[in-house]
Amino acid sequence: MTAFEPFEAFGDIDEIATGLASPDVSVRRLAVIGIAETARSEAVGYLASAVSDPAAEVRLQAVKALGDFDGLEAALALIQGLLDSDQEVAAAAAESLSSIRDTAAVGALLPVVSHPSSLVRAAVLRSLKSLRADAALEPAVAALGDPAPEVRVQAVGVIGYLKSIDSLPSLFGAARDENAEVRLAAVKALSFADDAGAAQAAADALADTEWQVRAAAAETLGRIKRAEAAPPLAAALEDGFWQVRQKALQSLGKLKARDMVSRIVGVLDDELPSLRKEAAAALGEIADPGARAGLAAKALDSDPDVRKTVAWALGRLPDEV
Repeated sequence: MTAFEPFEAFGDIDEIATGLASPDVSVRRLAVIGIAETARSEAVGYLASAVSDPAAEVRLQAVKALGDFDGLEAALALIQGLLDSDQEVAAAAAESLSSIRDTAAVGALLPVVSHPSSLVRAAVLRSLKSLRADAALEPAVAALGDPAPEVRVQAVGVIGYLKSIDSLPSLFGAARDENAEVRLAAVKALSFADDAGAAQAAADALADTEWQVRAAAAETLGRIKRAEAAPPLAAALEDGFWQVRQKALQSLGKLKARDMVSRIVGVLDDELPSLRKEAAAALGEIADPGARAGLAAKALDSDPDVRKTVAWALGRLPDEV
């Protein structure tokens, strides 16, 4: 429920609710809006009844409004909205359901994970992700075998949010999924684990056919922060997409990858100023004296941001003995 008290100007909720019985669709829709604006706990019951209204526009308004409320009753009404024959209503219910924060709703959501509709399955998993309920882990792992990729994406989200080390093997498999969106979600989800297997799965993803997955893999390796990730990240500096090279540079800096300084220095000559800047930043993070000559050569770079970052990086290098 919202944290503020309703304004008196909104009027008596029971009086407003009489509009739900009007034969005029527009009056019923306005009644839903007025009920929601009272922000009272009693509003949920009225809004839940409006989810069964004969008019799709009223049902749509009701499921949108329920996203501002919490609790089991709101969740049950939104689950009903997920099953609506009107796809706009069902999609809005799915969006509102993801706003539910009351863990009391978990018990109602779990049985719906196996619903025949992929839209419903995906929406329920998305809601369970935001609730971070441990009870959702097993169904989410099972959902990685779902035929619908949108369901598998949401299942990965649940697993990633729960950060269970025991679930890592399921993420390794998802990182090799046939669907790029699933692989992308899985590679991102691996970032919570300081684990050799997670690092290897992310390193393998640097060879993915989709550059977005490769970029996510490079970023994830920087978050995992394992030394063995440095060589594959250095190899990613040759990737055909600058976004991948950028993430690889950032991660090499986070890893303090001294053995890769010469590879990073080479990027100081890249045609893209943004990559020259990232290379200088990475060298500053690593702070290895061996980068001094390469950085000094770029002190007068044509790009002001590169010059500024080079100066910062040079200031980070220890004095040579």
